[in-house]
Amino acid sequence: MLYHLYELQHATISPLRMAADASKKWLRNPVNPLSYTHQGRAAAAAFDVFTHITHRYGKPEFGLDTTVINGETVAVTEEIVHSEPFCNLLHFKRETDHLKNQPDDPRLLIVAPLSGHFSTLLRGTVEALLPDHDVYITDWIDARMVPVHQGHFDLDSYIDYVMQFLRKLGPNTHLMAVCQPSVPVVAAASLMAAGNEPCQPASMTLMGGPVDTRENPTEVNNFAKQHSLDWFERHVITHVPLPHAGVMRRVYPGFMQLAGFMSMNWDKHVSAHHEMFTHLVEGDGESADAKRNFYHEYLAVMDMSAEFYLQTLKAVFHEHQLPEGTMRWQGVPVEPSAITKTALLTVEGERDDITGMGQTRAAHKLCANLPDNMRMHHIQKGVGHYGVFNGRRWREQISPRIKDFIRRHDQQGKGRKSAPDMTRIEAAE
Repeated sequence: MLYHLYELQHATISPLRMAADASKKWLRNPVNPLSYTHQGRAAAAAFDVFTHITHRYGKPEFGLDTTVINGETVAVTEEIVHSEPFCNLLHFKRETDHLKNQPDDPRLLIVAPLSGHFSTLLRGTVEALLPDHDVYITDWIDARMVPVHQGHFDLDSYIDYVMQFLRKLGPNTHLMAVCQPSVPVVAAASLMAAGNEPCQPASMTLMGGPVDTRENPTEVNNFAKQHSLDWFERHVITHVPLPHAGVMRRVYPGFMQLAGFMSMNWDKHVSAHHEMFTHLVEGDGESADAKRNFYHEYLAVMDMSAEFYLQTLKAVFHEHQLPEGTMRWQGVPVEPSAITKTALLTVEGERDDITGMGQTRAAHKLCANLPDNMRMHHIQKGVGHYGVFNGRRWREQISPRIKDFIRRHDQQGKGRKSAPDMTRIEAAE
């Protein structure tokens, strides 16, 4: 009934939202004398904020139409190069035919998090990496849009997708995991290394990922640990209702995830919307649009399959299977110690309140047989979770280090140069 009540609430409030939108437009119409008064602007701003917070947002666009390579503007087109029921492998194809010097940039697969938001949350991540890399990304599909006959999707399926995509892209592909994918990405690299596959990644960058949540556990980690899997199944798992294509699929709904996200920083979100209201009253459209654009992305959420959500809770947060050495993929042991050919870079944010300091760095201990000149750890001071892969410090301090690390370990380059010794942990202001 949970999903049905949500749909009923959305349908019930739709007429109010339409009335508010019409009122907002009328109060801002130049022929209306009220549009020139403080009261009129305040009322219009209130209607604007109401329509904003009650709107249901679909999947946003990446909107990355161009990039700059060696000072020249290059067109970018999106193309799906491989499809699975729950994910598309999306390529940001750079139209470089007109360039005098053709770029020979490293091929990079970004594994986007499957934790409630669409892969477009990494728009800033992709944008910063496009000038120097041939970028692909996992574009996860909303589980409510996948018909039941397409089968199930769990953590094993996730790992299988990553390995399939790496084989599709071929040898010397670099791998990046942002937050949640860190565990399945390490698992995929481990399995491919154990099989000595030619397509095992050349490098692996883990950013703010919960490799070992026993290190400096956060509020999110503690909440997951304090409740049983049965509790989660009873309280947050429901069936997709009509008219969605995935009707009767068991999911962890996006609106439940969004409620969890916002409850962690409720005061901050209330303050942000009050500021938006103030900006609108004062006529500061630029500042209001900046907040509106952020929330268009933040409020756009997707459902996750119940089996993936519950299996991830069990493997990552309850049993810590990867660091404990008990993780299995379709019955096959996952052994990170098998990794010897994939360079490892881990990145953490000093103020990360979702993935605590040390949780991502734990991957180095697991990849015990990796030489020191193939590993590096970076701590970015002054940033929280989202600052690890978005924002000014991502662009100016984190992404340049990642680009250098990938270049250093690209097998089509001039050969491997010595990376910083693991004992020289980088921490940037």
